Amino acid sequence: MPTPDFILALRDKVGTMPLWLSGAAAVVVRDRQDAGGEEVLLVQRSDTLEWTPVTGIVDPGEEPAVTAVRECLEEACVVARADRLVWVTVSPVITYANGDESQYLELVFRCSWVSGEPAVGDDESVDARWFPVDALPPMSDRHAERVRLALANAPETVFTR
Repeated sequence: MPTPDFILALRDKVGTMPLWLSGAAAVVVRDRQDAGGEEVLLVQRSDTLEWTPVTGIVDPGEEPAVTAVRECLEEACVVARADRLVWVTVSPVITYANGDESQYLELVFRCSWVSGEPAVGDDESVDARWFPVDALPPMSDRHAERVRLALANAPETVFTR
């Protein structure tokens, strides 16, 4: 998916200077007792080929849980329900190939699968599929922590300090 219009408008004014943005991540879980337990939906990013939960930028005025659900449908063709906020953290500053810099307030949601089978929904990923929780592919520490916290499903949201 192309860069959102509101970010392009901001970039016209600030150039490559760091932007403070809100992001939502959806760790979608489904119970598959017939397949041995829970599975997690992951997408393989087209830019880095890294496996990650579904992520996206919160549009102006959009509720972050709505973003998480919207991104699941757009990126992986899966209908999900945001059940709870599991982690609030801040990303490091990210420098993109074109020199743009951004930093994100990251809101991570545990989501339940409602319907649909994973498929690539846009140009942000090259693959989308379910993984058994005991057979996850390698991923960065940040994404692995998102999955770990969502699967732990503790009653309180974790706030990174």
